[in-house]
Amino acid sequence: MNLGGTEKVVLQLCEIMKSEADKIVVCSCGGVNVENLNKMNIKHYNIPDIDKKDIRTILTVLKKISMIIKEENINIVHTHHRMAAFYTRIIGFTRNFIFINNSHNTFYDKKLLTKFSLGKANIVAVGNKVKDNLCDFYGISKFNIEVIHNAVEPFEDQIEPIEILKKYKRDGYALVGNIGRISEQKGMEYFVRTIPLVLEKYKKTKFFIIGDGEDKGKIKTLISELHVEDYVVLLGYRNDIQNVMSQLDLIVLSSLWEGLPLTPIEAFSVAKPIVATAVDGTVEIIDDDVNGILVGPKDIKELADAIISIFKFPERTEMFKINALKKYNEEFSYEILKDRYIKYYKRLME
Repeated sequence: MNLGGTEKVVLQLCEIMKSEADKIVVCSCGGVNVENLNKMNIKHYNIPDIDKKDIRTILTVLKKISMIIKEENINIVHTHHRMAAFYTRIIGFTRNFIFINNSHNTFYDKKLLTKFSLGKANIVAVGNKVKDNLCDFYGISKFNIEVIHNAVEPFEDQIEPIEILKKYKRDGYALVGNIGRISEQKGMEYFVRTIPLVLEKYKKTKFFIIGDGEDKGKIKTLISELHVEDYVVLLGYRNDIQNVMSQLDLIVLSSLWEGLPLTPIEAFSVAKPIVATAVDGTVEIIDDDVNGILVGPKDIKELADAIISIFKFPERTEMFKINALKKYNEEFSYEILKDRYIKYYKRLME
């Protein structure tokens, strides 16, 4: 239960289903979001890291999850990781329960493992691209897959000013934020390489990276090599993303691949313009030149030009904001998500 979009979805499902279910328990290898589970009075079990595939870990995880299912009298197991699905499939040979798996991303590896693991699962794909990937690459029947888009709750709180953002805004800077795990997937390297190109046209711009991750050291080194230390601020992990976004002028998503990312939906919910790479599920959310701008992944020049155009054409940017909020309300609101999951669970229980 560390940082990330998948963990946010798990928390959402706990919130949605806690009034519908007799009990909910969550199994994970721990993390910062365990505290949020505690606040919801959701029971949490620590299990070993399921990414570890040595025989000792495999046997330990199988034994522990099987014991939890038995002792807690679980009749629905909902997984969010291929290895979690693998363990659940094996346990399903000896125990009776409804098996649901959320597929959050597109993959092109581990074909036999994935097909076996999801062979008996009721699958929720977070986007149509994810569903297509499961069908076309892994050969899974489309009739076993339900598409339920990710969503976020509306931001109805009063904005809590963040001092550094407030200061730069007061000094006349445009504020650009990239929000996500600092990892290869999120393409932070290409975002940073874009910064000098934007500064050539708009010197009074500050860039913020909101998140943490395994590539943080690499990104800090790159910032130094490009001599843009005075223009980039690493804010670290924040749990108030919509509050942060509300104080930025532009959101950038530079990912190399995505399932159905939460960042554009969060940006839409607070009516902020977004520039994003045209990958996988991102194109299901952003309509190019309608509620944002789509660019090619790894294309630094195109990304820089798109960021510059947001500042250069303010009337078009205002149109993006209006259309973004409209699409959030019509397609990605929390109420839509809640209604669809409750109906899905009830249908499986019939």
